[in-house]
Amino acid sequence: MSFLRRRSAATPAGPDFDVLAMDPGDWPGNLGAGLLPAPDGTCQGVFLRYDLFGGRGPAMIIGNLPEGSPARELEEGQIPFEVAQLLLALENDEPVEVTGSEDVPVMQGDNLLIVRRLKLSESRISCVQFDRSDQVLVTIASWDRPITDDLYALLKPLPAELFQQG
Repeated sequence: MSFLRRRSAATPAGPDFDVLAMDPGDWPGNLGAGLLPAPDGTCQGVFLRYDLFGGRGPAMIIGNLPEGSPARELEEGQIPFEVAQLLLALENDEPVEVTGSEDVPVMQGDNLLIVRRLKLSESRISCVQFDRSDQVLVTIASWDRPITDDLYALLKPLPAELFQQG
């Protein structure tokens, strides 16, 4: 995915990397965005929460975590940060763990992605991950709906202005 690159602005307006997600203007419902700050003020990740259920809770969370982000460091069986955020938003406190994974090739335009489909102990959660060419890990967690291959065609870098403080 060569179109993705690290930004090198002197004063980043938000994350210093492009955030790959679905354009919020293309989706009904509410969108929330969160930044994971490091103690030094740098951005250690971005997650976008899509509420497609009309206020009844998020349907999907897409995270972008750069190389070195502490949120990427998981113990055996530990769920990704995005799955934890989805469970928290749904007020679901049942214990969930990763029970397995499967690598699946997926085409996104002219690019081949190797997507890891995570199997979780909570069957209503779908979760996939893939690494971008700029070493950012993208994780998609979805509640009560499968993640199909056509979703990857909807992913694109969001404008930096979306993450500027107003």
